[in-house]
Amino acid sequence: MIRSRILPTVNQEFLQSAQGRKLEGRFRALKEEIATLGWLTHGSVSPNHPGYWRWTRKVKAKTVSVALSEAQAELFRQAIANHRKLEAILQEMRAISQEVLLKSDPGNPKKPRPQNHPKPGLT
Repeated sequence: MIRSRILPTVNQEFLQSAQGRKLEGRFRALKEEIATLGWLTHGSVSPNHPGYWRWTRKVKAKTVSVALSEAQAELFRQAIANHRKLEAILQEMRAISQEVLLKSDPGNPKKPRPQNHPKPGLT
């Protein structure tokens, strides 16, 4: 059985404002940038000894290393750079999303802070 849910939407009034259009444009540009990335992996590539390289990464909290040829090392360096770029893009997309989501609805009113009154007998 499929349940129909009405999901809240972002306030269109905010998205039509200059700030909203700017944020949405940047978000779309970041999505397009993701589509240009090639292969992805995490870890690092370091020299092992002349002509040999090592790709090192964490797998289930353990460090794992694999020997690589020069050509493989270059491919892995590119994939690692793509992964780092993806992480930076995602971080920016999260920040934009949070700003849009918070500004698109007024949310709950803030409760007034209680005033600090001197305690009786401490004057």
